[in-house]
Amino acid sequence: MSFTLQHAVHSEIEIKKSRFLGCVEPMADRESALARIAALKAAHPAAAHVCWALMAGGHSAANDDGEPSGTAGRPMLEVLRHQQLEGVLASVVRYYGGVKLGAGGLVRAYTDSVASALEQAVRLPLIRQRQLRCLVPYPLEGRLRRLLQAADAQLLTVEHGTAVLFSFSLAETQCAALVASLNEACHGQLQWPDSDR
Repeated sequence: MSFTLQHAVHSEIEIKKSRFLGCVEPMADRESALARIAALKAAHPAAAHVCWALMAGGHSAANDDGEPSGTAGRPMLEVLRHQQLEGVLASVVRYYGGVKLGAGGLVRAYTDSVASALEQAVRLPLIRQRQLRCLVPYPLEGRLRRLLQAADAQLLTVEHGTAVLFSFSLAETQCAALVASLNEACHGQLQWPDSDR
């Protein structure tokens, strides 16, 4: 099972006079992550490096931001993978203290920064959602709305044409039971335009 984070959590460690400011936070996609990293660089203009790792939407990315290749972003990404996190950005702002740490020291510093922040983080199970669409005759529109609400389905759109087209989403694990329940409650008058339901 994958997890995400409830909110951003920060850490700070100092190693041989270098300060490492870590942060782990929920992040929907790469575009949002790049905007967040740009904001961090603007907020910390004197920092030597702003390294990061992202696990979001099945895509992963890592950036060493000038540190020796493979000593920052990739190790941070491995921490996120090991913790089974999804939709999470890990970033570490480094203020150089004048003492070189070596490749092993850098890997430890960056992984420790992320791990330290994760120790304080609240992890939430990531519940995969699935989107469904169905057509219902007008007389059954109210009933379908009530049934979707009772099932905690999220109503996305309702379009009125020759029939009413509902688009909604809910937890993947509940789809089959809800489809069967809706078909029964609407006496087989629902149509499912998407064949993969």
